[in-house]
Amino acid sequence: MTALGAALASSACSARGEGGGERPIEVVVATEAQTLDPRFATRSLDVKITRLAHAGLFGLEPSTLEPVPLAAEHAEWTDARTLRVTLRPGARFHGGSPLSPGDVCATLAAIRDPALGSPHRGIVAAIGGCAADGAHVVTLSLDRPRATLLTDLEIPILRADEARSPPRSDGALDGLGPFAIAAVAPGEVTLSPAETGILPRPRHAVVVRTVRDENARVQRLLSGRSDVAPNAVSPQLLPAIAGRAGLRVVSRSGANVTYLLFQNDRAPFRDVEVRRAVGGAIDRDAIVKTLLAGRATVAAGLLPPGHWATPTAVMSSAPSPKASLDVLTKLGPVELLTSTDRPRVTMARAVAQMLGDAGLSVDVVPLDLGVMFARLDAGDFDLAMLQMPELTEPNVLSWFFHPRGVPGEGGQGKNRARYRSALAGELLDRASEAADRALRREIYRQLADTMAVDLPVVPLWHEDQVAVVSERARGFLPSAEGRWLALAGLE
Repeated sequence: MTALGAALASSACSARGEGGGERPIEVVVATEAQTLDPRFATRSLDVKITRLAHAGLFGLEPSTLEPVPLAAEHAEWTDARTLRVTLRPGARFHGGSPLSPGDVCATLAAIRDPALGSPHRGIVAAIGGCAADGAHVVTLSLDRPRATLLTDLEIPILRADEARSPPRSDGALDGLGPFAIAAVAPGEVTLSPAETGILPRPRHAVVVRTVRDENARVQRLLSGRSDVAPNAVSPQLLPAIAGRAGLRVVSRSGANVTYLLFQNDRAPFRDVEVRRAVGGAIDRDAIVKTLLAGRATVAAGLLPPGHWATPTAVMSSAPSPKASLDVLTKLGPVELLTSTDRPRVTMARAVAQMLGDAGLSVDVVPLDLGVMFARLDAGDFDLAMLQMPELTEPNVLSWFFHPRGVPGEGGQGKNRARYRSALAGELLDRASEAADRALRREIYRQLADTMAVDLPVVPLWHEDQVAVVSERARGFLPSAEGRWLALAGLE
């Protein structure tokens, strides 16, 4: 019997666990979680898992990504710098404690405190005051205008007595989400349905399993051992498995951007003409049509099409391939860092080949994410292929491109490009404070114009959110930024 035949033959009984009961819904992913502490989670997988166990005052609508009340019942601005939030009646942590204004204030104060060391400190830095107004109302006062406050309040709320506790990478913190973290082992996180919380109790437990090899992930799906593979199967393989063993492919447009990162502080990429030449040598249409099987949109800038702040300026404007050839043939060899995920390596090699055809010798270096991010933070790289996975609020661009966010220089952020434009920093600050959306859109247009000239990175494409799902998980669809809250609603 072939491997495929064996996989199909075993799928009939796969919904049962070893003890004969129904097994958890299994989500198969390519990487391993680094931390399940929501105060410190920044990587995409870590955020996805922690947002199943924890909740903030607000969440994000799955399609539009607009902020919607979650642990809050509703909120109202009493003036430009004061927000009055009414908590959801009956909301309780998994341990049974009722959600109170004190929990909200303690969490925001802890996140803001430099002593805790949360990477989310900048998100709440504008909140100068937090006070209870009765048992179910909390009033937030801003030190300065903050247009993104409702989206910022997506940050999870912890119990007051745990808000300043030492980091807990195992996720052993009381939460408000639909699941509780029941067990953590290498390559495996088990989530149990929460009896309390702000959403109805899920029907199924969930296991998030790390399987680094793509062929092994596909075999788990075909054998019925895995139920959801979110962005974990190459687009070229999707037609071969869709319809087999009851598997379906579901997708929606994604709020993300894959981009090429330059080390702007050193040769050869401190020269904007060299950066433009690199951009002109990459045939992004070809990669989208072939390696991504059309399940992506070529990027005209960092923000995805249809986003309210997407400007008309084309940040990735570049010279002709011939002009790129004239520039790049004069350079020595460079390294292109990427993750060890096989599809990412394949795409990086395609980019390297295109640059090689234009005269630039590129060595692709696949690295574990932790090692790669350490090198990027230290500035020890030439090029890297990265993705901003959650472009929900354009203010996130401050984290990646504000000059005060260069790693190692004492600020807040991950400006790994070492983009030091004072004008870009000023525009990002103005956009963060402007309450009027039309004004913010205009500021982001000016920012796009500035970055189109400077080209600190080359936007490549916006990938669809694609998941392979089993019959048991037929109601699952990732949100536009790729989160998994739909797991809580599976029948």
